[in-house]
Amino acid sequence: MKQNTRLVHAGRAKQYTGYAVNPPLVRASTIVFDTFAQLKQATLGRGNRVPFYGRRGTDTHFALQQAICELEGGAGCALYPCGAAAVSGALLAFLQSGDHLLMVDSAYEPTRALCDKLLKGLGIETTYYDPQLGAAIAGLIKPNTKVIFLESPGSLSFEMQDIPAICAVARQHQIVTILDNTWASPILCQPFALGVDISVQSATKYIVGHSDVMLGTASATEQHWPTLREQSYLMGYCASADDAYTALRGLRTLAVRLKQHEHSALKVAHWLQQRPEVETVLHPALPSHPGHAIFKRDFSGSNGLFSFVLKQGSQQQVEAFIEGMAHFKMGFSWGGYESLITATMQLQKLRSASHWPYSGPLLRLHIGLEDVDDLLDDLTRAFERFLQAG
Repeated sequence: MKQNTRLVHAGRAKQYTGYAVNPPLVRASTIVFDTFAQLKQATLGRGNRVPFYGRRGTDTHFALQQAICELEGGAGCALYPCGAAAVSGALLAFLQSGDHLLMVDSAYEPTRALCDKLLKGLGIETTYYDPQLGAAIAGLIKPNTKVIFLESPGSLSFEMQDIPAICAVARQHQIVTILDNTWASPILCQPFALGVDISVQSATKYIVGHSDVMLGTASATEQHWPTLREQSYLMGYCASADDAYTALRGLRTLAVRLKQHEHSALKVAHWLQQRPEVETVLHPALPSHPGHAIFKRDFSGSNGLFSFVLKQGSQQQVEAFIEGMAHFKMGFSWGGYESLITATMQLQKLRSASHWPYSGPLLRLHIGLEDVDDLLDDLTRAFERFLQAG
């Protein structure tokens, strides 16, 4: 099946939908059985998608898990209450005290905080590596290296990682690779085809698509699914049936939403490239992006999230830029229908293993589903405020 058809049908097996178009919303904590034999059968294996207890899931959860596997290609999918929980659940499933983790230097800030605080306290050592290192990551591997974590593109600075090269090195050393695949969603990048072992997503973003649910997923290869499933279950991770149902509904329109996000974002990115105040636009789909060749090789499209760097600008100017927006809202997260803007004055402070070549402020945009001309008018007025505050 082609991509759009797969999005319509994923997770809609007859066992989940019954006589309806959509899998029904099944809320449950306790699952009851008619016979002891049924109860005993339900306890056999947590990966059988058989209702046993609410934390293991109901048919609503099972339908979403199946859909993510059908779209991403994994052997199994675990659900979490948010994307950060999916990251921590995946890492803790494969790391223990005394282990060494290689973490990409451009990682999502909460992921970095997890390494520097929680994992460090558990006796797990983290080494950050340059996101553009590629196969040369072999030089950082230690005898106790157990996991390499990737995020491509980086969620602020948008470096593209050579995923297949890194995964090939990891396989040679029997190291687990975990990719934060949130930017691509389940359809713009096929992580398992690139050699990844675990694909993590914040389903809060494009999967749900409407800024009203917190949800995370982690999919795994057949080899690593039993470990991920068991460890996540033991740590108590689960998600509500309502959130799983909402994510399933979001999947059905994912492709058409992403096409509009992509179209509008590229128009804004090209417009920003013409502004004299802009040093560079960090959008991997632009030919000017340093990682464009990798993007073209490994990704089938882009979305609404990218950054741009100003040549200069004070804190006062940046505040004037972002505080008077009519359509762009200030706020974290992304992937919803609304346009968002955030700013970082000194990105180098968030790095320890790679050099950030720009001195000006970085602004990150999520281009939503508004009319793109309205967004360009909003940005035009923002630049006017920026110059007036200088």
